[in-house]
Amino acid sequence: MPTPRLTAALAALLFALPALLPAAEVPLGDDGLHKPDWLQDTFRDLREDLAEANAEGRRLLLMVEQRGCIYCAEMHEEVFPDPGIDARLRERFFVVQINMFGQTEVTDFDGTVLGEKDMVRRWGLAFTPTLIFLPEEVPDGATAVSAAAVVMPGAFGRATTRALMDWVLEHGYASGELFQEYLARQPQ
Repeated sequence: MPTPRLTAALAALLFALPALLPAAEVPLGDDGLHKPDWLQDTFRDLREDLAEANAEGRRLLLMVEQRGCIYCAEMHEEVFPDPGIDARLRERFFVVQINMFGQTEVTDFDGTVLGEKDMVRRWGLAFTPTLIFLPEEVPDGATAVSAAAVVMPGAFGRATTRALMDWVLEHGYASGELFQEYLARQPQ
């Protein structure tokens, strides 16, 4: 029978085990960006991407990242692998990656075609990662950022990221409830 001291030591080890495990290994592409298998490989015509996301019953999510971004790495290695977040990304979101300094052409909702770097500038984005959650319908003439249900600039922790995804999926932005109010109601 284990002694109380051994039981306490085992309990402490089990409690600390998640922190001791290595971060998730996510492959890097030639562009230096993380390439999880839930990313969609598209022509980056956002009108087509939105139509495809809607046809699949998912929400379009644009993920703006850059090579060497420690906060992008943190999201990919520590936040996105969370089982609840990973499941939402795979099942509920259609995720398209945009390289903040890339040259691949992007067609915005208003028809403007620019390389990724110039499109990111046009959208006025300065931080990575930036997650742009789109509604199911985008008004004519809108840009991705002007039409966004919410834009998340920077890295958030697991609980906040999960809550933001749920708030978007539940159309909290359309109900008038601020995300911070929604987050305050969530169990921690």
